[in-house]
Amino acid sequence: MRIAFIVALLLLAGCATAPRETRNACAIFEQRDGWFDNWERATRHAERKYGIPAPILLATIYTESSFRPNARPPRTKLLGFIPWKRQSTAYGFSQALNGTWAEYKRSTGDWSARRTNYSDAVHFVAWYHNKSSRKNGIAPSDAYSLYLAYYLGDGGYARGAWRGNAKLQGAARRSANIAGTYAKQLRNCD
Repeated sequence: MRIAFIVALLLLAGCATAPRETRNACAIFEQRDGWFDNWERATRHAERKYGIPAPILLATIYTESSFRPNARPPRTKLLGFIPWKRQSTAYGFSQALNGTWAEYKRSTGDWSARRTNYSDAVHFVAWYHNKSSRKNGIAPSDAYSLYLAYYLGDGGYARGAWRGNAKLQGAARRSANIAGTYAKQLRNCD
């Protein structure tokens, strides 16, 4: 019984932290290649299931949370110094909002999915990008536009809400560049 408890704690401890090296896709997968916690297997499964390339999935998660499982937006300040409410309900690897996460769970029937579980989060990102691709006619390989639709939502993307938003366009360019870097790295993994 004690051994099972210790093994469970070690498995959970590995899941609860971000990888140390997040700018190299091969290193990300090497750092999380356990039997229970295999990020490459989860990412490749999401890629096959939803048709979105693995580098784009990784780049979206990197851009949104830097692979931190408990990432949240900062709190606003009351009277300029008292921590107050958060700017949104975004949470976890994918920074999915409460309502969008609930929609994902309804749509997929995966009622046990958690935003702090990498496999669940990467499947969510792939599901969302696939949905955006179909709704907005975005190519599954267009990391820039997929990130814009991910950030703004499908309606915001369709309205062109990114136009005139240099900060968001810059984030989308960074995400696309990271996806390109990850793609090159993944071609050369051992």
